[in-house]
Order: sequence, then C-alpha cells, then structure tokens
Amino acid sequence: MPSSASAGRSALLIIDMQVGMFNGPQKPYEGQRVLATINTLIAKAREAGAPIFAVRHTGPLGSPLEPGSALSQLLPELAVDAVTDTVFDKARPSCFAGTGLAGWLADAGVAELVIAGMKTEYCVDTTCRAAAELGFRPVLVADGHTCMDTPVLPAQAIIAHHNRTLSGPFVQLVSAADCLFVQQSA
Repeated sequence: MPSSASAGRSALLIIDMQVGMFNGPQKPYEGQRVLATINTLIAKAREAGAPIFAVRHTGPLGSPLEPGSALSQLLPELAVDAVTDTVFDKARPSCFAGTGLAGWLADAGVAELVIAGMKTEYCVDTTCRAAAELGFRPVLVADGHTCMDTPVLPAQAIIAHHNRTLSGPFVQLVSAADCLFVQQSA
C-alpha cells in the first residue's frame, strides 16, 4: 500500500450510485445535482487519465439488491464506461472489505483516492476511514456525496456533519470545482 507521504496518481471512486438506491422510495438529497457533479468528476478524471472505479452495493440472493438484479445496476445516466472503468460489487459498507479495490489501486500506482457517491453516513464514511487506514490519501468531494433524510436528521445535516467530521483526520475535503486528478507515478 502507498504511504500517506508517497507520491502517486489519483483515482476516482464512485460509491453506490445505483438504480435501487437512487430511485427508491426515499430520494437522495439533491440527487440530480450530485449525479451531475459526479459526471463532471468522471469527465475530469478521464481528461487526466485517472483510473475510475464504480462500486455497487449488493445484498443477499433473493433481496432487491441481489447481485445482477435490475436494482443493483449503476444508474444509466452515470457516465461510467463498463469497458474502460472498473465496476465491481461489494456487500459491506467499506469498498475495501471483501473486494480487490486495495490491490487494484496499488497495481495502478494510486495514492490519492477521490471519493463521491452515496450514502454519506454509511458507505462513503466507512470507505473514507478505511482508505486512510490503508495508507491511501482519501479526498472527499464535499458536494459530491449524498444520502436520504432519516427520522433523526435531515440529509443536509448528515452531509454537513460528515464533511466536518471527516475533514482533517480522515480526508482532504474539496469541492468538485477544486478537485484535481494528479498523475505522477509513485
């Protein structure tokens, strides 16, 4: 794994932007804006030659999000290219748990991981923390992640809380407009 002090290239990680979560009964906060922001990040990553990873959360067989189900698929409006980008499944909140993500990033010389997607308080939060623990430099796009209202807090407060909590100890927080993809080799 890269150390936090090492140089290295950037990659984009898009978390759980899939049909069943985005278009479910509870709509994500500012979902269309976040989707457009993520598509802008994809374009920036492509222009810089940065690898793009898109992960789908899957549930057990027989569940609405079982692997391969219509609801587990990435949003068709998402500008991910299944031929050139790496699309993979996970069954845990961390994009690293039970997947090959850490190895793929290391093999590609990635040190900095730009993170966007949903849901803020679950998979985005967990992946940010895990990336830092694994020695990557996580960059959370402050306006590139979302979630739904809960009985306890509105989504806007959840997002603001996580941006503040994660910034510094766990991630570098940037806006999509200020997000750059570094392409130095390690």
